[in-house]
Amino acid sequence: MIIGKGLIAQSLQYIDTESHLFFASGVSNSLEIRSSEFEREFLLLRNSIAQHPECRLIYFSTLSINDQSKQTSHYVLHKLRLEEYIRTHTSSHLILRIGNIVGNGGNPNTLFNFLKTQISQGNTFTLHQKARRLLLDVDDVSKFLKAHDEHLNNETVNFAYPYYFDLKEIVQALENRMQKKAKYMETDEGDFYKVDFDKTANNFFTGINADKYLRILAEKYI
Repeated sequence: MIIGKGLIAQSLQYIDTESHLFFASGVSNSLEIRSSEFEREFLLLRNSIAQHPECRLIYFSTLSINDQSKQTSHYVLHKLRLEEYIRTHTSSHLILRIGNIVGNGGNPNTLFNFLKTQISQGNTFTLHQKARRLLLDVDDVSKFLKAHDEHLNNETVNFAYPYYFDLKEIVQALENRMQKKAKYMETDEGDFYKVDFDKTANNFFTGINADKYLRILAEKYI
């Protein structure tokens, strides 16, 4: 059973099963501060677990939990709360903390969608030179679960392509794909945080270097 209608939920269709509860719904804006939005996700999660206690729960959290600068943000505190609830109220679960999802459609404010829109419309945007991002093809979520779900019982796994892409690398890949130059101003700003990826997550991407992975994303979703 799949809870949610977004990019991740759509990508899970071909691995959906009655024995699993894929919780792919909730607050998508990491800058959200309204308590009502967070409470709505919590209640949906709580009720879903109560209604399907026999199911193995797969929950999609965020790698920004590792960002020390966001430890007091409403979004991160909310995700930590839900993770802890899952650990204490399910008999079988997997919490997948994921990076910046790349796919067709979805939230227009995701990194790829934002940059694609700015370039295609010829808008001028600001590029932070020090910023780095961890990317993840949405299709890799279901592929990873299909390959490793049964081996990761009651665990929390960090999952994204294990390379810190700088924004100029991403913009250049989009420029090459779109055959259009981006208009941007560079500033000496930006940040990123380190993430520990375990062997299972690292091995999933064996044989695909960073340039190839970025090129694949651009070709699939631009």
